[in-house]
Amino acid sequence: MTTHHPQSMRAYLAMAEEAGGLTRIAERVDPVHEIAAWLSLLDGRGPVVFENVAGHAMAVTGNHLTTRAQAARALSVETDRLQARLVDSVQSPLAPRVVAGDAPCQEVVVPDPDLAALPVPTFFEHETGPYITAGAIVAKDTVTGRGNLSIARLKPLGGNRAFIGIAPNHHLAVLARAAQGRGERLEIAVTLGNHPAVMLAACFYLGLGDDEREVAGALCGEPLEVVTGKSVDLAVPAHCEIVLEGVLDPGETVEEGPVSEFHGMYERYGDGYVVTFSHMTRREDAVFQCVLPGYAGEHILLGAEAIAAGLKRSLQRALPSVREVAVTAGGAGRLHAVVSLDGAREGAARRAMFAVWAAVSLVKQVTVVEGDVDPWDPVAVEHAVATRMRPERDLIVVPGVQADRAEPLEKDGVVGKLGIDATTSAADRPDWTPARPPDAVLAKVRERIARRRQGRRAESSTDS
Repeated sequence: MTTHHPQSMRAYLAMAEEAGGLTRIAERVDPVHEIAAWLSLLDGRGPVVFENVAGHAMAVTGNHLTTRAQAARALSVETDRLQARLVDSVQSPLAPRVVAGDAPCQEVVVPDPDLAALPVPTFFEHETGPYITAGAIVAKDTVTGRGNLSIARLKPLGGNRAFIGIAPNHHLAVLARAAQGRGERLEIAVTLGNHPAVMLAACFYLGLGDDEREVAGALCGEPLEVVTGKSVDLAVPAHCEIVLEGVLDPGETVEEGPVSEFHGMYERYGDGYVVTFSHMTRREDAVFQCVLPGYAGEHILLGAEAIAAGLKRSLQRALPSVREVAVTAGGAGRLHAVVSLDGAREGAARRAMFAVWAAVSLVKQVTVVEGDVDPWDPVAVEHAVATRMRPERDLIVVPGVQADRAEPLEKDGVVGKLGIDATTSAADRPDWTPARPPDAVLAKVRERIARRRQGRRAESSTDS
């Protein structure tokens, strides 16, 4: 059996295949809309590999992290420990380790690359072209030397040029404008085909100057192995599949047209910057990775997990009673948050709401529940709202708050915010004891059920 480096995308795909969670599509697929259709209809089932892409020899893969269970398995933790692992990685980062010589991602070097040679999917009907959506982009502040890792969409413009979609406050845009002010152009390296740890780390909302590659190392449990680019002075993940090396020029802009957003509709952001690539390096048998954009499982999860972990880290400084924070799929992985509190004092729920809104401008609705409610379980949260919330007392509406540009209901730059306090109150009823069998009996029967399942699995294994 082939052994893959544990920091490679290939190791994750091999693990998924061994567990029966990988789908291989052998039939011929068109990169124009068909890959997107397959990924949409297989959303939530695990990674997909397209082995026969029309017009290209290179395979395409997507849907790597569409559920929390998949993300947890990728990081070798139980699902209920996923957020703790993410928070710990930010608090205990590991500096990257530079490897000598050529790395797997540099087996082939292509000067002046034509992006049309890559099997870049065209995803949606009204977008104006194909998009590179899984690019974890490395950049560096040349003054401080501190690195940056982030994800942004790129639309090929012909030849070696691409539009890059980044908001004005995105750290990549800040670094580009700072470089322009010094009379420089910002070097970047777009890395494709990364391990899930790299993808998750790239989505964190860290401070400018905090290097997400160090978080990726902590998520891997060892320093991230990196190699210096062939034409840029940047250290890229050594075990990725493809690297596009170039410069981002904020002095050149181009109109993007309609683009899909996380909420599932199109946005029109206007002009964006242009990137020119001088080199492409790749594995000999490179596999092109994509993330299905729009309101899709992986796009939602990557943002939701990173935002939720960042909120947990931020809130627990002011509110030690914070147990966990969820950013929900129903809220498009950006707009709705649920905060669970253990033994919160009077007024803690409202304090939590305003702390969330202050920390992440995109979050529009905050629901606060108690520690006995799993914030990631939408039924449990709705049940808490149904049984513990008095609308006349526990709904907080804050009108006219400055909105993020991606907010689907933004009008004149503002949107309202909604807080829901779904915690218990002794003023409502003195007894909140749940009706259920005794804990000792539940534990005993739980063990019996587990033994029955193990027996059935053993029988199934013997029969096969």
